[in-house]
Amino acid sequence: MPREYQFPFELRHLVYFREVARRLHFREAAEALGVAQPALSRQVAQLEAALGANLLNRTRRRVELTPAGKLLLERAEPLLRSLHAIPRELRATAGGEVGHLRVAFTGLAMATVLPGILREFHRKHPGIKLELNESPTSSQLVALEAGELACGFFHPDAPTPALATRTLLHEKNGVLLPAGHPRAKARVLRLRDLADTPFVLFPRAHNPGFYDRVLAAFAAAGVAPRIAEEVWPRANATGLVRAGVGATFMTPSEAQPLPPEVVFRPLTGPAPESRLVIGWRASPPPEPALAAFLAVASRT
Repeated sequence: MPREYQFPFELRHLVYFREVARRLHFREAAEALGVAQPALSRQVAQLEAALGANLLNRTRRRVELTPAGKLLLERAEPLLRSLHAIPRELRATAGGEVGHLRVAFTGLAMATVLPGILREFHRKHPGIKLELNESPTSSQLVALEAGELACGFFHPDAPTPALATRTLLHEKNGVLLPAGHPRAKARVLRLRDLADTPFVLFPRAHNPGFYDRVLAAFAAAGVAPRIAEEVWPRANATGLVRAGVGATFMTPSEAQPLPPEVVFRPLTGPAPESRLVIGWRASPPPEPALAAFLAVASRT
């Protein structure tokens, strides 16, 4: 056994010493422990010999802690409490009652399904801590396959055989316009109606599939897109629309509520579709805390 794990005493020696130190009475401590008083005295003496220090001053009338005894009691108390809690904590971990999960999400997830999932999960599993990070789809896929995330909310653009996924949202996009846009009062628009309107998108590398669906929709509408800005995260695009820089795409589910400076209008004809999934590593099976999270997410 490695030297750092070799101790000249056993756990029971600490338990016996703590009981005597707390009660400062050998007979009462022996009764509480259910051992004979002479046996208890021998165990404490063995601990003192192993540590090379007197822990207790004994007289016929009283028992007092020495400075060394006080120090040992201070160190032993949290150790013994921690050991006592281990079985309960292990059962809680195995049962999905406690744990820590790293979860990534895109702006679409936070604007639609994720708040409800988080609210219900915290209500059902308050002992599981979530570490949330906004991250584009491309980064999530790399982190998931590397085991750096428990799960992620992202937009699939190609098969992901290493991951298990569940679809949470599949919607056709509309368009978000500045309230002062010439076509803002129309109830429904077509992309060809916006041929002269600059658009705010995002860097293609973050989500190539959706970016290409945007370009395909413009092509099907016979319109060449005017891309004014490419920004990330997604919320920044809404801010640029509010500033009058251009328009952007948005699903109906994330279009409520909106600030007064912008309006949402559905699109008829060609329009890109958004697909949102929750994904996690297909193997090994999800640990209990993740299984609990996925169970809540599946009910959205």
